[in-house]
Amino acid sequence: MKAVGFTHYLPVEDANAFLDLEIDKPEPKRRDILVNVKAVAVNPVDVKVRAPKDKVEETPRIIGYDASGVVEAVGSDATLFKPGDEVYYAGDITRSGTNAEFHLVDERIVGHKPASLSHAEAAALPLTTITAYEAFFDRLRIDRDGADEGQSILIIGAGGGVGSIGIQLAKQAGLTVIATASRPETSDWVKLLGANHVVNHREDMVAQVRDLGFRHIDHIAIFNDMGHWDAAVELIRPQGGIVGIDDTGLPMPMAGMKMKAASFHWEFMFARSMHQTPDMIEQHRLLSCVAKKIDEGKIKTTLSRVLSPINAANIREAHRLIETG
Repeated sequence: MKAVGFTHYLPVEDANAFLDLEIDKPEPKRRDILVNVKAVAVNPVDVKVRAPKDKVEETPRIIGYDASGVVEAVGSDATLFKPGDEVYYAGDITRSGTNAEFHLVDERIVGHKPASLSHAEAAALPLTTITAYEAFFDRLRIDRDGADEGQSILIIGAGGGVGSIGIQLAKQAGLTVIATASRPETSDWVKLLGANHVVNHREDMVAQVRDLGFRHIDHIAIFNDMGHWDAAVELIRPQGGIVGIDDTGLPMPMAGMKMKAASFHWEFMFARSMHQTPDMIEQHRLLSCVAKKIDEGKIKTTLSRVLSPINAANIREAHRLIETG
């Protein structure tokens, strides 16, 4: 089967950063399903995994996480899907990736693809959707069905992939969304997705939020680096919660959090599959839940650009585009 991989961790400008490969087609066992991949997405995590370093793979490494496709075969213990089902998912960072013609994935982290979306539109969603969903509803314990209607959430980095789906999930849960954006086109985008207010994260966020009439914010999601930590601590309400997703070497003073009895959570959407947690199937359930909302017209895809076909040249170009921001 066809695949795209690499042996050396090279700068994206290098023509050998990705290679077109022919490898053996895998067979599903136990709870794995074999997916005929129709579309993949490229996210910042792909770029981080491929980042240049002094390491050489003995056999080509295949990465890639987001995918949409059709079930080709199922393992002996698989019960959630059958051949012919259309699926979408974000994969498992500890296993061979989705940049391949056929891909093995545990059915418990796979959802039924939204019927109203193309494979490209569906592939753009899983990783960012799982991250935002788990950040809000698992980590911050916001009620997804509206019991916390009227509460406020500040989404820092709202114009990115995670923020774009996060705005929509927060609105569906009945929250008042304050989104950050620094460019006119990003500001327009987050408003289109449903943000109630927009503030510029390159200016004094605390002052801007206070000018909107909010002394404190019930929930804060930091969907970029932790450079806005001090502002988040100042704005979070007593006993509120902040969630972050990005690795950081920046200082995160906790004295202000302690005085407010506020909580901080890390979200890492690969944690369930990486550690084979007993609740892995929650990712299947949440992807299916979001698919239903998409087909009802309540949530839209965050697809930006399509490159076709899936080959080394286009994967390299997608990585280059991500690296440019």
